[in-house]
Amino acid sequence: MTPGASPPEVGGEKTLLSVNVGRPRPNPIKKSRLTGIDKQPVDGYVSVADPGSGGTGLVGLAGDRAYDTKAHGGSDQAVYAYAREDLDKWAAELDRPLAHGAFGENLTTLGLDLDGALIGERWRIGPDVVLEVSCARLPCATFQRWLERDNWIKRFTGAARPGAYLRVIEPGKIRAQDSIELLHRPDHDVSVALVFRAMTLEPVLLPRLLVADALAERDKERIRRRSTRPL
Repeated sequence: MTPGASPPEVGGEKTLLSVNVGRPRPNPIKKSRLTGIDKQPVDGYVSVADPGSGGTGLVGLAGDRAYDTKAHGGSDQAVYAYAREDLDKWAAELDRPLAHGAFGENLTTLGLDLDGALIGERWRIGPDVVLEVSCARLPCATFQRWLERDNWIKRFTGAARPGAYLRVIEPGKIRAQDSIELLHRPDHDVSVALVFRAMTLEPVLLPRLLVADALAERDKERIRRRSTRPL
């Protein structure tokens, strides 16, 4: 779907529009000096697998990697997905085109409510790959520099359309135009949007996240640290 096109009706077909892999770019604002935020669509199949523990730079898609290993990579951030519908909203608000991968996402989706997805929700993409929603994307200085908007972190945070990070449950290969099937939706109300709000502007919501067993370990640790602070 091109920028400005109408979003699909709720309940319509869920499709993987694009699989995007990063190209290393200079990143003078970080110690790593490189960033993989410049994600470009890939033709054909891309292998997806669990990258293991964080700190190595490994991510879920073959040919991609994270350079800021403290903030990115590892099983809980193996794959990042963003909705084409939200890219189109941003394209209109920013008055500029936004191609698939423009927000550094590995997967550009259509017809999927990523922000309303629940932590622990599972999707099958194509015939083999199963992914599980683990956490929300938090904006950083690299993202702001990439979008070339001085107030981007504040603006992105206020809009609360973060997209979802996913872990790999079943590896395999995916490609653009694969179908996306909802396999499991957990029995709680902890959505990606709720996690994002709790982690940014509304920390009072943090205790509500604890019912989501599949929540990313970094988010659980943040809740534990906050709960041990003296009153």
